Amino acid sequence: MFGTPPADVVIDLPLIRGLLQDQYPDLAHLPCVLLDAGWDNVMVRLGESLCLRLPRRAVAASLIEHEQRWLPILASVLPLPVPVPLRTGMPGRGYPWKWSIVPWLAGETADLCPPAAGEASRLGSFLKALHTPAPPAAPLNPFRSVPLQQRAAGIEARMERLAANSPLITAELRRVWQDALAAQIDVGPTWIHGDLHPRNVLADAGELAGVIDWGDVAAGDPATDLAVIWMLFSDPRARREVLAAYGPISEATARRAKGWAVGFGVILLETGMADDPRHAAVGERTLRQVVADDGVPG
Repeated sequence: MFGTPPADVVIDLPLIRGLLQDQYPDLAHLPCVLLDAGWDNVMVRLGESLCLRLPRRAVAASLIEHEQRWLPILASVLPLPVPVPLRTGMPGRGYPWKWSIVPWLAGETADLCPPAAGEASRLGSFLKALHTPAPPAAPLNPFRSVPLQQRAAGIEARMERLAANSPLITAELRRVWQDALAAQIDVGPTWIHGDLHPRNVLADAGELAGVIDWGDVAAGDPATDLAVIWMLFSDPRARREVLAAYGPISEATARRAKGWAVGFGVILLETGMADDPRHAAVGERTLRQVVADDGVPG
């Protein structure tokens, strides 16, 4: 099994305290609580209203810089809160990369606190606002800016490994996947979040409260983000409402979106089975909903 990648650096509270004392002494007195470590970043709550994001792997160092450059621009047009960096940290104390101080956004991740079906139109409006033409200087992501066909070999290898341990790799799932691979990109590149799964969406008492972890922000196929329809909403009516608020999409885009949902589901299920039950639960739910879907085009 292939689980969470190991960290390239050790990030602990003494390091964080030292970085704050050196660079932002006005914040160094605030309580620090290590929250979580994703694949790319360590998150630390700082006081009541702030959060630190520090890359834990070398491959994530450029991603935090993409957040620092582009989120202030994107936030001005997005209808949901996003963690716009308030201050930029620099390398120091042996820590080699830039890091960010961002606002603390209230809410729980949507895998633990799913949004109500009535929030579907708000998600559609958010995606519509985000999916605007990206400028020439927009970053490209080697995993999310590419056509789905370029991810096929890796995802299919995961499928074959999972097929030995999971009943979810069915003939119907493979049909959805192959159908997506045959759907050519018929829209221009737009801004995409790039990693829009439930652990990067916040909800509060059933209401969407924010979208976090923008390290994969890039120019790409909007179908990449539309995959979240099958990841967030179990009610097929809600999935239809997302698209109603988003606006018309082509049949090919709907098919590609389902394919990206299969890809995310397979990755989350396999890595989650190795060492992260929350990822595994999201992956399983996504794959079931893609196959069971009875309402969204494609």
